[in-house]
Amino acid sequence: MWKAASLGSTGLAVCLTVSLFWLAGCHAKQAVTGPIVEFTKIPPAAQGGRERVDTISGRVTGAKPGQRVVIYAMSGPWWVQPWPDQPFLSIQPDSSWSTTSHLGFKYAALLVDPGYQPPATMDVAPVPGGAVAAVKIVDGVGKPQIAPTVPIKFSGYDWGIRTIAGDRGGLNSPYDGDNGWTDAKGALHLRIKKKGNKWACAEVVMDRSLGYGTYIVTVADTSHLEPAAVLSLNTFDDFGGEQNYREVDVELSKWGDADSKYNAQFGIQPFYVPGNVARFTAPAGTMTYSFHWEPGRAEFVAVRGSSMHAGAPVVSQHVFTSGVPSSGHEKMQFLFYVVASDKSPLQKDSEVVLDKFEYLP
Repeated sequence: MWKAASLGSTGLAVCLTVSLFWLAGCHAKQAVTGPIVEFTKIPPAAQGGRERVDTISGRVTGAKPGQRVVIYAMSGPWWVQPWPDQPFLSIQPDSSWSTTSHLGFKYAALLVDPGYQPPATMDVAPVPGGAVAAVKIVDGVGKPQIAPTVPIKFSGYDWGIRTIAGDRGGLNSPYDGDNGWTDAKGALHLRIKKKGNKWACAEVVMDRSLGYGTYIVTVADTSHLEPAAVLSLNTFDDFGGEQNYREVDVELSKWGDADSKYNAQFGIQPFYVPGNVARFTAPAGTMTYSFHWEPGRAEFVAVRGSSMHAGAPVVSQHVFTSGVPSSGHEKMQFLFYVVASDKSPLQKDSEVVLDKFEYLP
């Protein structure tokens, strides 16, 4: 008789347990046979900008011939590194890769197949699939560093003026701390000014999130704006990529088209979704713009004059009920910047004045 048959229930249980462990080990080994990309040097966790770069490096295990590495840094959107026209890193004979990267709060390394075309930016973190064979995402090193701003007070709130370059309107432009200031009456001035061969822009961001409620901004005459200038009054959440950065906008611009009959719009993001933008014509003179934001709904109103009082002449009104973001860590911000335009490029320095800001819970 086979001696194993003499094993009692205990012995049989031991055999089954060993067998299960052996099978689990086999499956575990199979699970790690795919390619792996990892980091050996990670830059600091910091708000991105053109001014600061650092070395980022790592290695790849199990790469196939022709595969390459693509790096993204997350600061708001995910930005391909080091530049959109230089996205691919070759894997060295020792399986290592290395490049310089602009700083971000998180970093992603992608192992990609030949023919993969990396987008310049992504709103959400990359994931493996298709031509992306593997992805590794890590936090930047250390406590997150926010780029220094110039503090300013406006309408009873604390704000910060951006001091690092930014990508908006199809351009990478400098943003100067001296392009925002308040006058003796408390009004906020924003300026676009030539700096070398670029236009230095202005961005002013509130130091805290207000959440749902009514946002009201009174703006002095903007009829003088050139077609390539943009004044944006909006909320923005740097970490809210999954909800299009919780961006709710009032924007005054012809977007580089001098022939456009519209010079203003209300909107939520993404702007290319039908129904997410309502364009209109803002007349000359002082205007007051508001949006009331609540769960699933954003109502915009533009009126002539310096307040939203009953009877104020309504210029435009629109309600969005689809795709409206939820509240999170967004902050109110004012931006005055330039869009790329072959037809009507910006010609001269420009300035706008925001008379006051109000928030009603």
